[in-house]
Amino acid sequence: MSSFRDIVIVTVVSLLIILPIRFFLIQPFFVEGSSMHPSYEDGDYLLVDQISYDFSDPKRGDVIVFTPAHDEVKVYIKRVIGLPNDKIILEDDTVLVVNSLTTESGKILKESYIEGTTKDPSEGAEIILLGEDEYFVMGDNRSNSSDSRSWGVLSRSRIIGKVLVRLWPISDFYFFKKPSYGGLE
Repeated sequence: MSSFRDIVIVTVVSLLIILPIRFFLIQPFFVEGSSMHPSYEDGDYLLVDQISYDFSDPKRGDVIVFTPAHDEVKVYIKRVIGLPNDKIILEDDTVLVVNSLTTESGKILKESYIEGTTKDPSEGAEIILLGEDEYFVMGDNRSNSSDSRSWGVLSRSRIIGKVLVRLWPISDFYFFKKPSYGGLE
């Protein structure tokens, strides 16, 4: 009889530890589709940190998971490109960022994780001005991504968390490292 009691105690204690972690700290996430290729592939299994953004702001280059305003059911994965109060200038796959905290005229993001070349935007480029709690997010596979270019800016309140680690496939296991944008962080 005591072995049954021990099993119940272990099960209850395990649930008391595991459930809060799962619902409040770390959430599993499966990548669906190719919008984040080559960084993440369809079927990758990720762990998402749900608590860091309670204490700090999302940073440029973070890969985040969120629910967009246009689709309350689906959860998306994209990379943070523009931060609050930035001015984003887009043309093809080139992104020019004018950060409101600097006096610079703008810098082209050198995105080592995407394929293709960058060039200076022309006069006809699209301009997006971000507000206080707004982020501009894009998939790494720019030609195959539904992102801020098509459905607008992302409100901070819709962000679930940031990607910490890829667990599966095991051969591609790694901890997320934020890219460097050469001074435009």
